[in-house]
Amino acid sequence: MTLVYDGSFEAFLTLVYEVYYKKIKVKEIKRSMPETLFLDGIIEIEYDEDKAMKVLHALKTKFEKSNFETVLNIFMCDTIEFELDLLRYVILGFKDQKQLNNITYPFVFYIQGLQKELFRFNHKMTGFVRFEELLDATLYAKIDTKFNIVYFLGKHFLKRFGNQNFIIHDTKRKIAFVKNESFAGVKEISYFDLPLLSAEEEKFKKLWKTFFESVSIDSRENKKFQQQFVPLLYRTYMTEFT
Repeated sequence: MTLVYDGSFEAFLTLVYEVYYKKIKVKEIKRSMPETLFLDGIIEIEYDEDKAMKVLHALKTKFEKSNFETVLNIFMCDTIEFELDLLRYVILGFKDQKQLNNITYPFVFYIQGLQKELFRFNHKMTGFVRFEELLDATLYAKIDTKFNIVYFLGKHFLKRFGNQNFIIHDTKRKIAFVKNESFAGVKEISYFDLPLLSAEEEKFKKLWKTFFESVSIDSRENKKFQQQFVPLLYRTYMTEFT
């Protein structure tokens, strides 16, 4: 059976409920309706608040904290198809928590590996995020990343910036981690005016780009070697490369 859902965490919880209680044999899970004329064997799962909340409550009460966090973390890997493996992971956890460390299960091994990849990617991005000072002294950074890590980055810089206001804007997903006097967390941003930089920021931005260009030696330029240290994936909003 092929299940189709809208890609949201809430709808996935509903999907877990339907599979677990109706004993559905799942072959694959899609985030949109497959382009096929043969619709037999396809079930479209729509978000049901009551069912989703029951599954969420079960995850919070029956799963160990680390295993519950794994479920949440995997959903941040939104550019990868993980749903079938995560479904099997959740159902196994409901049966026996101890088995969620048993990597002889291929889906457990995959889920653990994907979570490690997420953490490695987030760690790298903490060094590649570039903040700019806005007119009101708020620090602003744009990111366009493989995984949805804006929350993790926000938590990281929250510890390091103290009382400093900042925004980390995921332009692809239209969300941002916002820290100001009254709020610290993730918000949806459907529309965002291009912020104005402070005069000091404009000056230092130009100085940094000038420095970066002056220390480079054209005759020794090695783009392949350079990409080993700063992959193209991380360069989108780095001052040095814009």
